[in-house]
Amino acid sequence: MRKKIVAGNWKMNKNLSETEVLLSELKTKLGDTKNAKIIVAPTFTNLYKATQELKQSGITVAAQNMHQAENGAFTGEISADMLKNIEVDTVILGHSERRAYFGETDALLADKVNTALKHDMTIIFCFGEELQDRKSDNHFAVVESQLKNGLFHIKADNWKNVILAYEPVWAIGTGETASPDQAQEMHAFIRATVAKTFNQSIADEVSILYGGSVKPNNAEEIFAKPDVDGGLIGGAALDADSFEAIAKAI
Repeated sequence: MRKKIVAGNWKMNKNLSETEVLLSELKTKLGDTKNAKIIVAPTFTNLYKATQELKQSGITVAAQNMHQAENGAFTGEISADMLKNIEVDTVILGHSERRAYFGETDALLADKVNTALKHDMTIIFCFGEELQDRKSDNHFAVVESQLKNGLFHIKADNWKNVILAYEPVWAIGTGETASPDQAQEMHAFIRATVAKTFNQSIADEVSILYGGSVKPNNAEEIFAKPDVDGGLIGGAALDADSFEAIAKAI
């Protein structure tokens, strides 16, 4: 049976003292949660603090990004070994903001995937269409292309290290709203695409998260859909009460 997962991506938010407060609150509210796997992704500067604070809590710490090289002259970047050395073995790759603001391509992400797998890391692989893709009815083709070019080169046994996260970019901060039925439609398509390229068993086992502005007031309806296995949460993950409400809606 595939895992239910609620992951909080903190993005460029929370300094050290703010991080300490939120981690403490989350440990109290969501430590040892049984109904879902809980993941938090603080900023790089606070990852080590997070791993230490959340030891034995049942909450997993993830990095928001990672460089594809093992080491070298890449000023400001972070390697897989650096993450593993501070007990971070989960990484978000391909987030829509990394693609949009930092020009990350499918080819680059394929390299990052390879590096993460080499280090036996769990990957939360993000993908999704923008508004013009949705309006031109090209959304399925865009999602399939991102998956095939950035991820589908992996081997069948690598899938145990992969979590998929569908981000409808058009429904994040645009005023447009994605319905639970639209989320289910795309998640079903993603699962079918995995089955077609690999096999049905892998498709049935992989967790597919929804990352389209999940909030406490819509989480239960979205999570009730059969192919939605949880959420990749942005802004609502920065408030312990909101994140708890979302996690308990699954």
